[in-house]
Amino acid sequence: MEKVVIVMPAWNEVENIKSMVEVLTQDEFPKIGADMQLLIVDNHSTDGTAEAAEDASKKYNNVHIIQQKNSGLGWAYVSGMQYAIDELKADAILEMDADFQHPPRFVKPMVEAYLSGAEYVIGSRYIEGGSVPKEWAASRKAISFFGNLFIRTVLLNFKIHDLTTGFRLSKVRGVLDKIELVKLRDLDKFAYKVDLLYQSLKNSKKTVEVPLEFASRTKDKSKFNWKEMVATFKLAIILGIKDKQRFIKFGVVGFTGFLVNYLGLEFLKRMGLTTYWATLFATEMSIISNFILNNIWTFKDKTITSVKDVIMQFAKFNLSSLFAVIVQPLVVNGATTLFGDTSLIRLAGLLFALFLVVVPYNYIVYNLFIWRTWKIPKFFKRD
Repeated sequence: MEKVVIVMPAWNEVENIKSMVEVLTQDEFPKIGADMQLLIVDNHSTDGTAEAAEDASKKYNNVHIIQQKNSGLGWAYVSGMQYAIDELKADAILEMDADFQHPPRFVKPMVEAYLSGAEYVIGSRYIEGGSVPKEWAASRKAISFFGNLFIRTVLLNFKIHDLTTGFRLSKVRGVLDKIELVKLRDLDKFAYKVDLLYQSLKNSKKTVEVPLEFASRTKDKSKFNWKEMVATFKLAIILGIKDKQRFIKFGVVGFTGFLVNYLGLEFLKRMGLTTYWATLFATEMSIISNFILNNIWTFKDKTITSVKDVIMQFAKFNLSSLFAVIVQPLVVNGATTLFGDTSLIRLAGLLFALFLVVVPYNYIVYNLFIWRTWKIPKFFKRD
């Protein structure tokens, strides 16, 4: 039976913890076909939260408590996750708040989605069946909605509807165990959730959203504030830029290659070569330029250094670029045949061939076969 551990940070939540333990252990866990465990991570509460959790752990053998070493919500979750993995041998971990904003009745559908094959399950407020509290003011609803939309936009992830929810279940093997939890950004803030989500989505082979009816706090006030919001947005921007950095570099190198290609074409035309042969040689010049710049800059983390490997990879690079060598001269020559052999027509033909055909093709091939930063999809592999 799969062991699912709910990691629940708590700081001065004594009344909520007492109620939450009873609801989960008595009402919800028996309905779920998994070995359900509750791990409360106390942050040195002063209102008796730790004592209440200790009492619960003595009463129920599937309730546990630890004290976190560092302050901050992120550190609480990281401490809990590490304990759940190392000590409780969790197969999956569910992040859940103690304040009932994540209603206990939604634990079951989250776990069921995992048991059905999902590796990462997101409790979503913004899909059918999900919602935010009706009593929220319009301004708070707007902040929640547009804040989530902002993060979806900067991360260019529109498949997932709720990227700011804190109600998430992660499979340990293949998802969480590939993340250096203690190195997550902004662990002392709510913003850490964005980094954890960002990495989990990359690791997960199957991500599923489950409707979540987000509730208002039953006691006390939310600890989320404007400073936390700014930190969250800032981190999302950093991750968004990082995620697209390689493609941006690839684009810069591609533009440089285009300049080499076009200037080489015009130079060779003036030297008396035909349009076809001038384009052919200019294309090879741009391929050499692209290989050098991609090797030392775009794919710096995968830089090829030995002479033998450089020769071998350059041969592969040329072979993979054979498509460009064939397409570009044909397109440019065809354009000049149809519309006249002028600099403007040659430029238009070159742009058409490059940006609509060659660049997308090359980006895929370089990532898959030359610097191997992408994995070949399974359906392309033979067993």
